[in-house]
Amino acid sequence: MDLGGSAPAAGPGPALGRGGLEALQHTVGSVLSSYGWYILLAAVAVYVLVQKVSRSLAARPSGRPGAAEAAEEPDVVVRRQEALAAARLRMQEELNAQAERYKEKQRQLEEEKRRQKIAMWESMQEGKSYKGNLKLNQQEVESGASASAVPKSKPNKKPLRGGGYNPLSGEGGGTCSWRPSRRGPSAGG
Repeated sequence: MDLGGSAPAAGPGPALGRGGLEALQHTVGSVLSSYGWYILLAAVAVYVLVQKVSRSLAARPSGRPGAAEAAEEPDVVVRRQEALAAARLRMQEELNAQAERYKEKQRQLEEEKRRQKIAMWESMQEGKSYKGNLKLNQQEVESGASASAVPKSKPNKKPLRGGGYNPLSGEGGGTCSWRPSRRGPSAGG
């Protein structure tokens, strides 16, 4: 138990420093062995990102952002704006013309519908069938271009079944007939 005067400073200082260095090497080694590839990829990504940012900053003019626009001649800018306004005006005129054509077609269709309703009302007042009158009006419109205004009659068609056919009687139906199944326990085993 010597408390007094032995050589204290030289021994413990370097030994503690070496142990800390070994612990640091062990920790860094384990981190690199576990996450080494991730660290390497992150470093490459940061490098590429820094290069792109530095290129974009070098490519940008050193002046203020609107300096390139101010460098253009005012006459060119005015001509471009006038051409843009003229193109917009032309497109608006075309759109207005299309809208007018559409409105005219709608008016004609409405007028035609109104005429048909009036004709239908008049035929109903006279006691005639309005559907037949409507069909005649449509045929007149179709035949207006052709020379003959006589409606064509349908050719006589023979009926699909004879006049005495009754589906409920079971007669005349041919070979198909329905009979109820036999009642009782099912045959199976």
